[in-house]
This record gives sequence, C-alpha cells and structure tokens, in this order.
Amino acid sequence: MTYLFTSESVSSGHPDKLCDQISDAILDAYLEQDPHSRVAVETFVKTGFIVVGGEVTSTANIDIQSIVRSVVRDVGYNHSDLGFDADSCGVLVSLSKQSPDIAQGVDVDGAGDQGLMFGYACNETPECMPLPIALAHRIINRLESVRREGNVTYLRPDAKSQVTVEYDEDKPVRVHTIVLSTQHAPGIDQAQIKNDMLTHVIKPVCGDYIDDETVYHVNPTGNFVIGGPVADAGLTGRKIIVDTYGGTGRHGGGAFSGKDPTKVDRSAAYMARHIAKGFVKNGKCRKCEVQLAYAIGVAQPVSVHVNTFGTGNDRELEQYIIENYDCSPKGIIEYLGLRAPQYRATSVGGHFGREQFAWERN
Repeated sequence: MTYLFTSESVSSGHPDKLCDQISDAILDAYLEQDPHSRVAVETFVKTGFIVVGGEVTSTANIDIQSIVRSVVRDVGYNHSDLGFDADSCGVLVSLSKQSPDIAQGVDVDGAGDQGLMFGYACNETPECMPLPIALAHRIINRLESVRREGNVTYLRPDAKSQVTVEYDEDKPVRVHTIVLSTQHAPGIDQAQIKNDMLTHVIKPVCGDYIDDETVYHVNPTGNFVIGGPVADAGLTGRKIIVDTYGGTGRHGGGAFSGKDPTKVDRSAAYMARHIAKGFVKNGKCRKCEVQLAYAIGVAQPVSVHVNTFGTGNDRELEQYIIENYDCSPKGIIEYLGLRAPQYRATSVGGHFGREQFAWERN
C-alpha cells in the first residue's frame, strides 16, 4: 500500500520563529546568571513593535531590550527596507513573578503544570526522525546558510519549506512534492529564484530522494517581497509541529520556547524523545512513541505509555522506563543537564534530530 505524508519547516525569519528565538534567548540569559531561574516568557511581534510578557522568578539582572534587539538583528531584520528593523522597532516588556500557587508545587520538585508529553523516534533517517520533517528542516537549514553566506544575494529572512514523501508498505521511497517559499528582494525574476533554489538548496539536500517525477513549487504565488512581522503577526509557541515531528505521531499541545525546564511541557517532551530514540537505536523496535503525563506539584508521572506500532513489546518497554529512568522534573533536569543555557539553538530547525543536544545522545 502506498500513501503520501507531508511535513513543513520555517526559517529563523518567520514571525512565529522570531518570537520563539526571542523567548529562548531571554531564557538563556536568565539561566546563565541564575541556573534555577523560573521562566515562562511569551513574545508577540507585528509591524514596528515587539511585546514580551510572562512570569520570571530569578536573581538575575537581565537587559531584556538589548537581548530582543540582538536576536532580531542576528536573524537579519536590520534595515528599514525590510519593513522591520532591530534598532527602530518598539519593545514593550511586561513581566511578573511566578504565581505562589504554582511555586509551592515546583519548590518541592513537583511538575510545574499538569499535561501530557510525547516523544517519537523511527528508523527512517540516521537521526531517527521521520523523513518528511527531516528533509523539510534540511532545506531550511541549507537556505539559511546560503542566505547568510551571501551565495544568493537577494534572499531575505522569511521562508517556509514543505516536503511530501511517498511511502510504500510504511517505508519512504521517494519525494513526491517539495514546496519552498522564500522572501526575496524586489525585482527578482521568478524563473531565476526557482533555478537558484533548485541548484543551491533543494537538490544538494534532497538529491537521494528526488526523481524525474518530483514536483517543485518554488514561491508559488509568484512574489514574496513582503515578509516577516510586516506580512504576519508572530507568536511564541505557534509552530509546535515544526518543533517536533512534523505531524507524525501525537502532540500533547504544550509549546517549548521560553519555558525553563521545571515546565514539563519542555523537559518531559525532551525526555520522552530521548527514551524513544534509545529504544529505536538499540533495536527494541523500528518506531516508538512514548507518552509521559503529569499532575501539577506531583514529581513522578501519573502515567507512562509506549506504542511501538507493532514493532516491539510495548508493555515490556513501559516497565523498562519505570525501572530505569527517573522521570520526575528534577530527575530529568539533572540527567539531561537542562539548567544550562542552550535553548535559543533549539528554536530554529527543530528541537529533535541534532546531536548537539543531550536528549539526542543515546
């Protein structure tokens, strides 16, 4: 039986991803000075302004304005011609301390909130990620490099990729369709953009999977000059499927960026991925989904669930997790080293599939 499955990725200049990076850069700054900072920061952007809000309890003294502008500048919004400029946009900050009702549960090493988190892994790629999201990320990562290195001079920060993979008997066999929309300077011919994207971006990273029948849609509207926060409002946590597995498997609904590791939305999702990947890498199954669920203020998960989709012994692996992993927030934080500043790097290109992060190393 054959079928198609599609996943997407977005660039650092996408307005939602810009917000994720700002929130995680602020988190990193707090953790650098105070590793026990409690941080839950959200960011909103639109033409000409940025709003940062949330809850922070920390001994650190952080220049929020400077961090925000530094991220925007680094992404590439550094000139008024782009419609959004790091040095001239307004920045509004509204932060308060963590609620004492929440703090009393976290102070005793309990979970910072209730919730359910999923981790997923499969043997489709060396990084144990589904092929559609892996290729979508590779396209965006390549595009970012081409833009920053100046190989294609008309590129601007905002971009989106989408990859449709054809499966046969649950195995990926070829790329059916690739969509790439990239912001560009005015006056660039559509044919030139398509040729450059195929030559410099798509074929170098997808060559093993494309064939003569692969369909390409490059800037399918014909023009993508207006982008970033001018074109669309951005908000932290609105790209959770891009951040995880591209729609393969399930998602508990909680976003990652801007949250310190006492928030199990983030830390338990990282732990679940680590466990699932370990099972696949060690030959226990060909694909695996791990669910961890928590109650606010309670340390240990209220449930542990494994689904190997018929490729392994689910109940045996559940028992292995219970006996061999401390899945309390404190246990996860210590095991994965999550109090160190490292989070802005997660906020573009996916939180999974890159061995620079401890949860990816098995």
